[in-house]
Amino acid sequence: MRSRLTARSARLFLAAAAVTALAATTTACGPEDNGAAATATSSSTESADNGGSATTDGSGAGDSGSGSDSGSGDAKNSGSSGSSDKTGSGDGGKSGYGQSCGTNDLDFTVTTKSQAGGYYLVTAKAKSGITCYLDVNTPSVSFGSDADGVASPVGQGGEDPIKLTGSTAAYTGISPKTTNSDSGVEFENVIIGLTEEDPNPAELKLPEPATVDKPIVTGWATNPANSVPVIV
Repeated sequence: MRSRLTARSARLFLAAAAVTALAATTTACGPEDNGAAATATSSSTESADNGGSATTDGSGAGDSGSGSDSGSGDAKNSGSSGSSDKTGSGDGGKSGYGQSCGTNDLDFTVTTKSQAGGYYLVTAKAKSGITCYLDVNTPSVSFGSDADGVASPVGQGGEDPIKLTGSTAAYTGISPKTTNSDSGVEFENVIIGLTEEDPNPAELKLPEPATVDKPIVTGWATNPANSVPVIV
């Protein structure tokens, strides 16, 4: 009987010792485990914060993308400006419209006419790509450099400023001789300027030599029928 009690007491003692050891182990591990848990929690928080930063950076990248779009918009606007600049090039390199014609802006042709005792019809057209106006209605015409060879203006023609462009033409008639005598000087060329002080007058070859004595010239007209030179 005593041996049973002794065995039972031994078993109870061992069970109590085991419980004590387990409690001690739990107590020893508790703070470390709590620290690890705290560390894990902190790491999770930092990870979350870092994740938030990544999201913010991603948003920044999106903003940068928006900046790129703005750049593309600027490039498009520049292209529009380029298109506006190209629109001004339609006049063949001349700056703008409404300018006065210079002799170097025009092409001239001379033909012989039999009316009114014979005269020369001069046709003027703007060169390709040029638009200009004949502001002075009567050209300056002379045969040679002598004052006797200067043509006097007469009443025919003389329309308002004529716009020359494309196929539009202006006409002036030149009669080299208006006297009934046999006097006169022969010339093979005629000099024509758009004003009396034209710095670059054109010298035109005549279809045939002309005897010049008191020449006359009409104003510019868009109808060649209005360019027959007659003293009135």
